[in-house]
Amino acid sequence: MRKLLLPSLIIVAASLLVMRIFYLQIIDDSFKLKSDNNAIKIKYDYPERGYIYDRNGKLLVANQASYDIMVIPRDVKDIDTSEFCLLLDITKEDFIKRMAKAKVYSPRLPSVFLPQLNKSEFAAFQEKIRKYEGFYFQKRSLRDYEVDFGANVFGFITQVNEKLVAKNPYYNSGDLIGRQGVEESYEDILRGTKGVKYFQKDKYNREIGSYKEGRYDTIAVQGEDINLTIDAELQKYGEELMINKRGGIVAIEPKTGEILALVTAPSYDPGILVGRQRSKNYTLLYHDSIAKPLYDRGLLAEYPPGSPFKILTGLVALQEGVVNEHTTFMCHHGFSYARGRFMKCHGFGPHQLHNGIYNSCNTYFASAYMLTINKYAKPAQAVDVWSNHVKSFGLGQFMGYDLPTGKKGNIPDSKTYKKIYPNGGWRSTTIVSNAIGQGEVLMTPIQLANMMATVANEGYYYTPHIIKQIEGHKIDKKFTTKHVTTIDKRYYKPMISGLFDVYNLGTASSLRVEGIDICGKTGTAENFAKINGKREQLKDHSIFVAFAPKDNPKIAIAILVENGGFGATIAGPIASLMIEKYLRKKITRTDLETRILNTSLQAQYAKLGGLSEIIKLQLRKSDSILKSKNVVVPVLTPVIIDTTKEN
Repeated sequence: MRKLLLPSLIIVAASLLVMRIFYLQIIDDSFKLKSDNNAIKIKYDYPERGYIYDRNGKLLVANQASYDIMVIPRDVKDIDTSEFCLLLDITKEDFIKRMAKAKVYSPRLPSVFLPQLNKSEFAAFQEKIRKYEGFYFQKRSLRDYEVDFGANVFGFITQVNEKLVAKNPYYNSGDLIGRQGVEESYEDILRGTKGVKYFQKDKYNREIGSYKEGRYDTIAVQGEDINLTIDAELQKYGEELMINKRGGIVAIEPKTGEILALVTAPSYDPGILVGRQRSKNYTLLYHDSIAKPLYDRGLLAEYPPGSPFKILTGLVALQEGVVNEHTTFMCHHGFSYARGRFMKCHGFGPHQLHNGIYNSCNTYFASAYMLTINKYAKPAQAVDVWSNHVKSFGLGQFMGYDLPTGKKGNIPDSKTYKKIYPNGGWRSTTIVSNAIGQGEVLMTPIQLANMMATVANEGYYYTPHIIKQIEGHKIDKKFTTKHVTTIDKRYYKPMISGLFDVYNLGTASSLRVEGIDICGKTGTAENFAKINGKREQLKDHSIFVAFAPKDNPKIAIAILVENGGFGATIAGPIASLMIEKYLRKKITRTDLETRILNTSLQAQYAKLGGLSEIIKLQLRKSDSILKSKNVVVPVLTPVIIDTTKEN
């Protein structure tokens, strides 16, 4: 038997090799195209990308014609380089650099020499292209932004890098691809399918007709249109309210998990990343380490959630049976939880769940948290029970939404504290800061918004998502799968009652909107930063979470404004305005609107490095918005960035 093994393997291997050779040479001669490159010219027909609409059918992103100058280095003959460079407004050094790059890619295959010429540039060069052998035009489709907001939602289009070309056979050097936002998440759907045409060449390198009568030619297929869950007017309004501020706003429809607004501040006009100035403008954005306009704070920024986290502290304590809605704790402007340890509070007197929420009493929630941890014999077991309850709200993990970036936040468990305290000795008093959203707890704005959507739904949520409809496709079922928390539904009613009175009796009573029942929670989070190598405490972050209406909620929202101070000062008014804008399509609290539009936190941010170039651009862009509402406009030296669209 062993004597037959080796001959058998040789025979099988030889048979497979012969079959493969037969297939390639007789049946499939597509590889012959590659060997015939000297006699065949390949031209690609690039389709238009799919259009992008908002949830109401408003067109947000369309396309415009553009032209790339392609080069086949081997075919370039003696040309007047000076005239060539003058015509295209490039330097001779730039010409040499681009030619060298094309030769590295391939001396005999086409690659992009100069991308994204507009119609006027194309017309000027088209008249003389016959003089420059080896160069030709490739028609492209670039994005045409119908709005000047939502850059973080859309993402942008850029050229593929060589790594991707080597990895993915669909792309060639110079091809365009979506990066960030929905352009990246839905690249395969939006890009369409490019067409390919093969042309036969004679010995003089002239085209003499289609290769094999077009047998291998394919037709370009346009990308498919998509509808986003975003409400364009709400998104625009949110970005206006965040002018001169840093932070994020996330609004979600509770019953579906659809993202209504995803605001990061500062942002930029998506139109500046289109055309020949794209590279220069992107470099400006990328290297802006002060304002970080490419950093989506709504998805990536992890903050201590502060007092809004008390909602979860209370719900877990109710579920664990250590308190009920009538359990009372006495507050004396704070809570003494250990020898020499005192947690300050602005409350005073007896507090139960209801007034504990609307007064945001630290004493009540710290006491409830300690009872939860002390319920179990071992703090490690207790903190894991608490952690699992909290994580059932989608916290401490990647949420699975359909955007290409995000952070997990942090919900500590026993493993966390075993690392921090390897010798043990930690207990409820050690970790009590978790009760009020400080300690080791971190959340992103989208997680805060999803938390409020879950409370609004009385115990369930759908994974937040930004795609509403793709014609001919079903939405991923993970976005229609209900996630149920570990908290019984009966415990949400008393919590919602307390949140409702935050607007009536508590910390947000000045933010009411007549005729709209809003449930909310103010919050502040301590803020530390290194300045000149020294850790310093800066002005607190302003946080606010809310949903409305109280019955049958239509919107849940989270706002975080860096260095904004108390939650009711900046984040709270923004929440009220965004809710009214979405539900009524108009604003009656114009007093709040004027105050927020006229609020600038640039003096606070200047402590961290001054005004960046993108901030100055944003201020320049906002002048017309502020003036139209009779708001004082800050005086700053404008910066010039090319925002001209290619027409």
